[in-house]
Amino acid sequence: MNFRTGQGIDFHRLEKGRDLWLGGILIPSEKGCIAHSDGDVLLHAICDALLGASASGDIGFHFPDNSAAFKNIDSKILLDRTLSIISEKGFMVVNVDSTVCLEKPKIAGYIPEMRSTIAAILKTTPGDISIKATTAEKMGFIGREEGVVAIASVLIEKK
Repeated sequence: MNFRTGQGIDFHRLEKGRDLWLGGILIPSEKGCIAHSDGDVLLHAICDALLGASASGDIGFHFPDNSAAFKNIDSKILLDRTLSIISEKGFMVVNVDSTVCLEKPKIAGYIPEMRSTIAAILKTTPGDISIKATTAEKMGFIGREEGVVAIASVLIEKK
């Protein structure tokens, strides 16, 4: 068996009047991410973790933020394309463990839907997708509600 691990991290600034996409779902919020795509930091972190685990580069290499092709793109499409990249190398997802650090809004109630959404894209089960939520306890740019961070670790296996 050939197992590999990968890690990913993504940061985005928050601004009033923008949509907040996390884990493939729209979260009601006064602020959303400033980004070239839809700004889903969680899906971006998972993409980077998968690409890293399969030694396939990073999200910026495959989906550059200066390309018109990816302007305002739904990050679920990026995650699906990432799965295709690692699948072409013979890998499948075993599990995902992730954390979102965001002061507001509270997202715990949305985690089951995020897990289901991600699992469907990655062709696994919600039981293989872990999403945790935390705040920065009012410290730093996250605590001031200026930004959001997501971190992801993945385990993949060669089929």
